[in-house]
Amino acid sequence: MPSTGLGLSSRLRYLAYRARRINVGSVWERARETSALHGKWTPAIVVDMLFSAGFRQVGFQDYIDYDFAILNRRERATFMTHPFSNQLSQRFDHPDFRHLFQDKIEFDRAFSEHLHREWMVVEPDNADEVRAFTERHGTIVTKEPIGQAGTGVHRYHAADIDDWTAFHHGLHDRGELLIEEVIVQHPDLAAVCPGTVNTTRVTAFFDGERTHILAIAQKFGRGAVSDQMSFGGFYTMLDDDGRAVGPGYDSHGHVHITHPDSGFRIADFQLPMMAEVVAFVDRVARVVPQVQYVGWDIVVTPTGPVLVEGNWGAGVYENKPSVTGIRTGHKARYLAATGLG
Repeated sequence: MPSTGLGLSSRLRYLAYRARRINVGSVWERARETSALHGKWTPAIVVDMLFSAGFRQVGFQDYIDYDFAILNRRERATFMTHPFSNQLSQRFDHPDFRHLFQDKIEFDRAFSEHLHREWMVVEPDNADEVRAFTERHGTIVTKEPIGQAGTGVHRYHAADIDDWTAFHHGLHDRGELLIEEVIVQHPDLAAVCPGTVNTTRVTAFFDGERTHILAIAQKFGRGAVSDQMSFGGFYTMLDDDGRAVGPGYDSHGHVHITHPDSGFRIADFQLPMMAEVVAFVDRVARVVPQVQYVGWDIVVTPTGPVLVEGNWGAGVYENKPSVTGIRTGHKARYLAATGLG
């Protein structure tokens, strides 16, 4: 197991890293936006943001996203942050096995039985196979093996393709080497956004015997190929029973009481098959036990959960107090599960 700790040395390295990369203009602009939103004095927010980043392991975006400007110190301490999450990843996700999560082709090979859909790899000489796969499914999703936040993901329809040789060459030349069958999501998810496969992010920790569910976020798209924020998507946190705790939101200051396209009230959302989701996450967490801390992206289909991908750098999804009214986060769960509490 990697020996990277969560102590003073890690914090000092993070502080030095942030000091080298700080963009004063960006910090000031974010502080101004926060000031306008919460009625706080901008210079005071700037000082608080810098102090929180340097001594409380709070990223600048964490500070904005989780409304730290209106929380007291005790409340802030309950929230997970990206710097702390990164330290957990470095400590509990063995570097020799991270490539299985970083490379989407390697991931599909390792977790093939949990995907519950067809997939194939684009090779220099398999244009006929690509055509047969695409025509059989009608619509396909292609992925670049290395990418994050929805980058490198594309959607194609067989009916739109006239020159299959050129299509195959284009995929290969652009590095869109992984082709997957489109997931058919559960009607309860389609009712919110039918044009995008809406994924559930389940952040979990496998301690060698038990899988601990740390946080659950439901992401919703806007009709694009991905539900990531870069495609206009947003999320809401779910409770242990799979029910939304409030409206949806993103990292760009947008709050969604209802879905902008379907009109579905986000706070009314209930993830179907919640018990099956928990059992499914436990199964996939045991496939590569050396990578203990993972953000699993799954989709509930009419027949049960399927796996989209796993993120060894799990990232953070948390409550937004000004939207949900909940002024505490999930950090206690992380500490208890990892034995760091």
